[in-house]
Amino acid sequence: MVKYFTQGKERIFARPKTIIGRQVQNCHPPASVHIVEKIVEDLKAGRKEHEDFWIRMGEKFVFIRYFAVRNEKGEYLGVMEFTQDIGPMQKIKGEKRLLSDE
Repeated sequence: MVKYFTQGKERIFARPKTIIGRQVQNCHPPASVHIVEKIVEDLKAGRKEHEDFWIRMGEKFVFIRYFAVRNEKGEYLGVMEFTQDIGPMQKIKGEKRLLSDE
């Protein structure tokens, strides 16, 4: 069940507020629901702690990460999904060791 999501200006996958309280499968295309269910099953069972995917979406190169969320006893609480356009990161050269003035 979806408990929370961010609504940033750089959001990759649109989510209406009405998704709160609904099953996470409703956030994904029908063709990929079985994959999401397998990820959740593996995370819940402790077979994995995270799973990563990356896909091209037009101009964006999207990195998708699923993490198991556990309490201090290691008990499964749920899944966090994190998405990011990593296209700009692939262009990084050199180093940056200081904070920006921005």
